[in-house]
Amino acid sequence: MLQPLQVLKRYRPHAGTLATLLAERVAVAPTRDALVFEGHAISYVELQRHAERAAVVYAERGVRPGDRIGVMSRNHPSTVVTLFALARLGAVMVPVNPDYRATEAGYVLGHAQVSGVLCSPEALTTVREAVAGLTPTPWLLLNREDAGGGGNDLPVLDAELAATNGAVPPDAGTPEAPCLFIYTSGTTGFPKGVMHGQRTLLLAGEGFVQRMYLQPDDRLLCLLPMFHINALFYSLAGALAAGATLILLPRFSAGTFWQDVARTSATEANTIAAVSNILLRRPRSEFVAGHRLRKIYGAPFSAETYEVFHREFGVPTLIEGYGMSEVPGALNNPFEGPHKVGSMGRPSTHPDPTLQLAQLKIVDDDGHDLPDGRTGELVVKTPLVMQGYYRDPAQTAAAFRDGWFLTGDLAWRDPDGYFWFVARKKDIIRKRGENVSGAELDRVIESHPDVLQAAAIPVPDALGEDEILVAVVRRPSATLDEAAVAQWCRERLAAIKVPRYVVFVDALPLTPTHRVAKYQLRADPTLRDRAVDLGE
Repeated sequence: MLQPLQVLKRYRPHAGTLATLLAERVAVAPTRDALVFEGHAISYVELQRHAERAAVVYAERGVRPGDRIGVMSRNHPSTVVTLFALARLGAVMVPVNPDYRATEAGYVLGHAQVSGVLCSPEALTTVREAVAGLTPTPWLLLNREDAGGGGNDLPVLDAELAATNGAVPPDAGTPEAPCLFIYTSGTTGFPKGVMHGQRTLLLAGEGFVQRMYLQPDDRLLCLLPMFHINALFYSLAGALAAGATLILLPRFSAGTFWQDVARTSATEANTIAAVSNILLRRPRSEFVAGHRLRKIYGAPFSAETYEVFHREFGVPTLIEGYGMSEVPGALNNPFEGPHKVGSMGRPSTHPDPTLQLAQLKIVDDDGHDLPDGRTGELVVKTPLVMQGYYRDPAQTAAAFRDGWFLTGDLAWRDPDGYFWFVARKKDIIRKRGENVSGAELDRVIESHPDVLQAAAIPVPDALGEDEILVAVVRRPSATLDEAAVAQWCRERLAAIKVPRYVVFVDALPLTPTHRVAKYQLRADPTLRDRAVDLGE
């Protein structure tokens, strides 16, 4: 197995742009598969040709440096081609969740001030409604033929690529040129447009080579959506940095996951907690023995996740880490260990030891450093940090203190330098003068064998502070009642943390990245009325 720095040294140094990174991979392994989608492979040299021709297509549509182009589709090679094409033009790709309704998509596309949108036929109706009120109206382009005929009046990217004969524009991108706007998941309100430059994306990919010891012959299964930092900054950028192969799935399917792994000969996959938890509970009849999957990145992983994936699924290496849209790839458990189950890990490193990838510390509310073992806010200083929030200088300024990015997450560091997540700072319930972590309550209640999901939120009490309400999703056929939930907490937590209100719900609202949208629960005035008041 090659060491991470040996992997990068197989290629000549790039100039900090996507075009130059791709060119160096083409120079070494032009015929190696860069992308695989639904059984069709695209080599590195073919990806380069597609990207160059797409740059011609977009330039002919008037795209210039700094322009923003929306992409609304499930995972598809055209998204990767468009990212490289726009980066060559010095323009910006704005990926949009294809499950958004018109109002949600309209907010993102309008806020980003896009001049055009590439979309799938399935998203076309939504996109048309979303851009109808924008001035000027963005142009639309389909990323593939519409078998249903609903988009027959629109051009299709593949046909445009085949028809164009213009000269390939020179690489107008620069390392600091914005190339991606990632809109946050919106757990606290309207999404913010996180701006990242080309160098940031490439550094994140190189850091992922270190994090997962990626090899040129690795085959990375990308099952998360390409509007998410995991798919873009880890799966895509990591595969390209290693000169490896990215296998694109249109979307995650729990029922076919192991078939997909076996069929594609995937060796590495990136997940989130929701994915691994779902797979733990799927029928074992879906498992396909003899697969080649050897590495999984994701977080958080429970002890049960490690046990089942090691023993039953035969995946030897699971790596937990931590990142945000604003600071991708800040922490990880070292690939070669030691691994601390449940930890966010240690500050991420770059294969080149002369490059410092991340510094982290724990501070109090006044910004003073806290010692090991004390809980405070996690702050980060890294070259991977965002360039800011688009059109929001006030929020950008508020996100930093003395050059350190304020994550808004509460954590603590142990004596070995490993960091441990406690809660979102805004996921704190203020009860009788004490801070109660909503995330801690969620975890404790979700450990009950009859509970699928739980979310603790504050509701006002008569004294002007908070009481605790917990919304719980029971497992099918479970007979768990409200008092039993409170008793479960009482046996495991301090009395101050025991919820007063418990309400059973069929499902919890989720953000596009499968986090519980607690702000929606807080905005539901019926929850408290429907809940059982267990008294004080």
